[in-house]
Amino acid sequence: MKISLASDHGGYRLKTQVYDYLRESGYDVTDMGTYDTDSCDYPDFARPAAEAVASGKCERGVVICTTGIGVSIVANKVKGVRCALCLNPDMAHMTRAHNNANMIAMGQKYVDFDTAKRIVDEFLTTEFEGGRHAVRVDKIEG
Repeated sequence: MKISLASDHGGYRLKTQVYDYLRESGYDVTDMGTYDTDSCDYPDFARPAAEAVASGKCERGVVICTTGIGVSIVANKVKGVRCALCLNPDMAHMTRAHNNANMIAMGQKYVDFDTAKRIVDEFLTTEFEGGRHAVRVDKIEG
């Protein structure tokens, strides 16, 4: 599975840890930046990450900033992206199972690396349940 990954300076440390973890776990990861802790604007990195998912270049995406809120807003502006802010593994499980999310956002201020590993594992391994949930997802897309 190919994963698009991005952060701003406020999520850089967690992004680098998640990048290494995903690569070690066998995923093909495209790091969309940022590449250091210099102050930057999260839309410059979250938007290309979301566009990679929307275009099909990547199957899923993970975006990180200080809280996760800004990058999730940006990602959800891209048609075809359903990005959910996930602060724990259960949220990641539910957003895949019920919302068929193709991206998640995390906040470095609220998510430590051990929790982030469990979040991305749930996000990447949980299947969409479909059924009654598919009707709701279709309404989102409509």
